[in-house]
Amino acid sequence: MRSMTGFGQAILQDRQVKVSVQIRSVNHRHADIHLRVPKLYLSLEDELREQARMKIHRGRTDVYIDRTPLKGRGYRLEVDDTLMEQYCEALRRIKARYRLQGDIDLQLVPRLPDLFQFKEPEHIEGGEKRLVLRALETALKNLTRSRDREGRNLKRDMVAEARQLTRAARQLGGCAGVIDRRLQEQGANAGGGEAGSGAFKGSINEEVVRLGSHVEMLSHLMREREPVGKKIDFLLQEVQRELTTIGAKAPQLEVVRLVLGGKESVEKIREQVQNVE
Repeated sequence: MRSMTGFGQAILQDRQVKVSVQIRSVNHRHADIHLRVPKLYLSLEDELREQARMKIHRGRTDVYIDRTPLKGRGYRLEVDDTLMEQYCEALRRIKARYRLQGDIDLQLVPRLPDLFQFKEPEHIEGGEKRLVLRALETALKNLTRSRDREGRNLKRDMVAEARQLTRAARQLGGCAGVIDRRLQEQGANAGGGEAGSGAFKGSINEEVVRLGSHVEMLSHLMREREPVGKKIDFLLQEVQRELTTIGAKAPQLEVVRLVLGGKESVEKIREQVQNVE
């Protein structure tokens, strides 16, 4: 069992660039993956999202990827040739107009504003692409470990409540036998009249059998390693329905007590399962 809440990160680098990936996931009904990537990595979005979907089946997930070139590497130095020509032309005009001596010195060039620009490459290289994908894979593994840890805590609480439901279902089975005998007695005393008259509205045996089956399936699902959150949520609705019917058909004090206890366990499990993948 795995929680939908977790965090994972990874930082990898080569000689050119450092790539940092952070992933945060929270509750959501479906798999909703959001990417925040540098402009250079926009062409990788579909591949990155597909890689994330292979590990994340449910929950809202935010993936943040940062790119940091190492010591100027990974950038491209460009000179604005048009601007340089304008600087030279302006300096020649100044020299002629004011009859100045000397030539344009190369040492002046680095001090000219906006002449040099550092730009990111327009296309990602193969080595950097592999680095990004490996960083995402590592971060996803760390996210999975985080979600597994939280999932174990959720499972422990849910299993405890499932045991309570199992005990309640067994005790209701005993009550169903008593109620069936009482219904038979009432029918006999009424001279063959309608069974179920009086305090009992009918047998609860079928509902108790279905309840036991649902509770057994619930315990089985909690042992599964695959995503089971939606399945458990649906099964809890069936358990709730059977308990409600049982309480309506047999408003006996012991039955009502067991039904209310069972519903309390259902609500506790439902609260937990909202965070289960």
